[in-house]
Parts: sequence; structure tokens; C-alpha cells
Amino acid sequence: MKKTLIAASVVVTAFAAQAEPARYALDPNHTFATFEIQHLGMSTIRGRFDKKEGFVEIDRAAKTGRAEVTFDTTSISTGVPRFDNHLKGDDFFKTDMYPNAKFVGDKFVFDGDRVTEVSGTLTMLGKTNPVTLKATRFNCIQHPMLRREACGGDFETTLQRSQWGLTYGLPAVAPDNVRLLIQVEGIKQ
Repeated sequence: MKKTLIAASVVVTAFAAQAEPARYALDPNHTFATFEIQHLGMSTIRGRFDKKEGFVEIDRAAKTGRAEVTFDTTSISTGVPRFDNHLKGDDFFKTDMYPNAKFVGDKFVFDGDRVTEVSGTLTMLGKTNPVTLKATRFNCIQHPMLRREACGGDFETTLQRSQWGLTYGLPAVAPDNVRLLIQVEGIKQ
């Protein structure tokens, strides 16, 4: 009888621990935020934000979550310093006034234990608009080197840049549509 009570207590404790939200700090070495936009209808320009930080909380039992990711817009990089400076200036990101952009996701969609979509808001240039990121991949594993659970995935969306006031060169130089790709890996805290 005593062994049965102890075993039941262990099972209940283990289930309760799994039912609580797990928090994952984003690993900046394995988290990337990149964008793609057509240029003059000829080619695709790509860039990234080199500095980013944030976290993701997931409650698999309740099928809920929360994500906060901040991108340092002063760290924008296209591989062309002159173009980077133009993007940081008044025609685009106005990084002197708005050094960060922030995504806050508060609606998670799951397929089993896998996150398939995260909806929330993106604040950039002082404007906040709804954004939904679709997962093209998502998985949680026991990290082989850190020996802790890690979750990660590839997410993407298409933004209308004019919603945030990014109207320079519309539509002749570059269209309104910008593809945003975010790859994240987080380590359980």
C-alpha cells in the first residue's frame, strides 16, 4: 500500500511538472532573423539583424505559449556597409529614434506537441501591428551537449512594410511585401 501511494505521488508530481509552462531562453548563436525583398523586380535583397534576445514559454498540456523577441535594428547587416547605413537612416529604420523592433506572440497553435503557428504583434518604428508566424519546422529535444531540453523551429511570414511606415521606394524600387524568416533555438531554464 505504501509503495502504491509513493508511486502514485511520483506520477502526479511528474504530470504536474509537465503541465506547467516551460521557459526557454533564446540562444543568440542559434537564433536568426532575416528578411528578403525584391529589388527593381530583378533580384532579391537579403539582410539580417545580428543582435537579438528573448524567450519562449510553452505549456504543452494547456496548448498555450508566449514569446518575446527583440531585434536590435542598429545591428542590421546586408553585407554591404553603405546599404546598411542607408537602412539605418531616416528612409528606413530610423535607428537613432527606434533602435529596436519587438515581436510579442501570445497565441500558439499546436499539432500535438509541435507548435505550428504563433500570432501576436510586431512593434517597429513606433507602430504595432498583428503578425502571424507559420512554423515550417518545430521540435524539442534533449540537447546533447547542454543536457537540458531545447526547442527550436523555423518560422516565417510576409509583412506589408508600409504598415510600419517603411514606404521608401514604393513600389518602383521595392514592393510592399517583405518576407521575414525567424529561426529560433531556446534552452530550457
